[in-house]
Amino acid sequence: MPVTATIMNSTTGQPIQKLTFGRMPKPWASFTLESGELVTADRVDVGKPAPGKVVVPVSVWVTPKK
Repeated sequence: MPVTATIMNSTTGQPIQKLTFGRMPKPWASFTLESGELVTADRVDVGKPAPGKVVVPVSVWVTPKK
């Protein structure tokens, strides 16, 4: 089951983009952003689903070099 995560900027706290992973991303995962930049996850936050929902919010925090 694919996991859609929000990629967050650790420096500014702003969302960068949405990205779909084949499985839950690991905290040391490396991936490429839409801008072509290779980043490594700093941390992965898994939230609680909204009442009556099944989808769990996932945030992957990265520190881009730009």
